[in-house]
Amino acid sequence: MLEGILESFNHALMITGFVFVVMLLIEYINIASSGVLRNLLGCRPIRQYIFAALLGAIPGCFGTFAVAALYSHGMITIGAVVSVMVATSGDGAFIMLSMIPAQTLAITAFLIVLAIASGFIVDKLLRVTPPANCNIQPGFIFHDEDECITFSATRFISQWRNCTPARGILTVVLSLFLAGIFLGWFHELEWNWIGVSVTISVSAALLMVVTVPDHFLDEHLWNHVAKVHIKKIFMWTFGALLVMHLLLDNLALEKLISENHFLVLLLALLISLIPDSGPQLIFITLYASGALPLSILLANSVSQDGHGMLPILAESRRDFFKIKAINFTLGLLTGLAALAFGF
Repeated sequence: MLEGILESFNHALMITGFVFVVMLLIEYINIASSGVLRNLLGCRPIRQYIFAALLGAIPGCFGTFAVAALYSHGMITIGAVVSVMVATSGDGAFIMLSMIPAQTLAITAFLIVLAIASGFIVDKLLRVTPPANCNIQPGFIFHDEDECITFSATRFISQWRNCTPARGILTVVLSLFLAGIFLGWFHELEWNWIGVSVTISVSAALLMVVTVPDHFLDEHLWNHVAKVHIKKIFMWTFGALLVMHLLLDNLALEKLISENHFLVLLLALLISLIPDSGPQLIFITLYASGALPLSILLANSVSQDGHGMLPILAESRRDFFKIKAINFTLGLLTGLAALAFGF
């Protein structure tokens, strides 16, 4: 029992560390690419579906929140919102990348194609036309903070002379994580392309934490990523891994699932309605352990949207339930089709 707890804790620590690193890098890219994202906006429906699907494929909630904001300002169609919600796996994408990286890339590619097609079909069925005004409207705010991330040698020296607690803590944590990789603390991490990718990512994140201005580090990396997301991700990951360890050791879980595919599919879809990525981790860990077929993970991935729908809920309850119903139906159809083809 104790061995299982320690194994789950170590695995959760490694996964959370990788998730944290990727979130830091994506937060940086989010700020640095604000101008590029702005130029991608357009009135053509197909551009909106592609744009939304690609944003949804970005791990985390940034893409879904961005599209939700565009929708609330009347700049994109409901089909584009469906596209981003189908394509996203929320914070669960970080966990998938750390546990099943090769399969995650294939699943993401499938979700992007399905998301684009779904957005097109939804708008056609609902007879939705693109908004007449595709210019950025008053009140819509993009991150536009070049000074927030640019490097300055003078500022760099000054920042380390007056090092903030956030910079010190993040530097120590990332340094320990990097040392742990080289010293073999994380037994699940093999020294192949995955190990090399993780090492490069951690090194890049450490360099970023060491050099970025205080404002960016405190407001974006510390207050947003570290304080808001990491504790919850670790607790959900550790809990899911521990539960899976106990279930796999004490129950014939693979037999139960293999004999009740349809019921498990419905359960996965019902849980996907929860506007949180945490509960979805159980299906990721089940699939990674070989106890769950791909069809059910696909159905859950299509239907769930993490926190992405919360801004829509605040804006319009009617649209929230409409989009949820559409994605639930798409997830059910995807799961049934995949089961029929033996996946």
